Amino acid sequence: MAKESWRPGTQIYPLPAVIVTCGDKPENWNMLTISWTGTICSDPAMCYISVRPERASYPLLIENMEFTINLTTVEMAHATDWVGVRSGRDFNKWKETGLTPIPGEKVASPTIEQSPLSIECRVKSVIHLGTHDMFISDVLNVRADTRFLDPETGKFSLEDANLLAYSHGLYHSLGEIVGKFGFSVKKH
Repeated sequence: MAKESWRPGTQIYPLPAVIVTCGDKPENWNMLTISWTGTICSDPAMCYISVRPERASYPLLIENMEFTINLTTVEMAHATDWVGVRSGRDFNKWKETGLTPIPGEKVASPTIEQSPLSIECRVKSVIHLGTHDMFISDVLNVRADTRFLDPETGKFSLEDANLLAYSHGLYHSLGEIVGKFGFSVKKH
């Protein structure tokens, strides 16, 4: 297979499409859609988000140094997109989307009731990168919708949650499982 140099941008796709919630009290709770996010360490559990400083939520993130990453689903696709293209300066995103805030357990920022998995984070450091600033954070708490927890194993079923991904300006549902970690070397 021949390959040619091609530069559509520097993004590695697909990415998660998550809604980050922030603010320290109901009067200033806001949310923004983020795709620059991920795990950066297992022990201690750490993750990151990257945010443009001009976003309305940026000052809340800097002031409070806490946020919650809320995974999104196919059913949440319209709200996920809307939250990403409208500013909290101009709209009450909770009212406009119908998403329901639930107070955080370990942070002041809320989680989203409709999210199948919410990750409460406290910022350790902010790195200024260029167009975005990266918020490197400790994971303080993970809240999972019990509908997606296997009662026998306690594992979270990502495939049943019907998670949303983002690639080249399009939203996708995650596909079928094609194997599990280590399946290529498992003895039969």
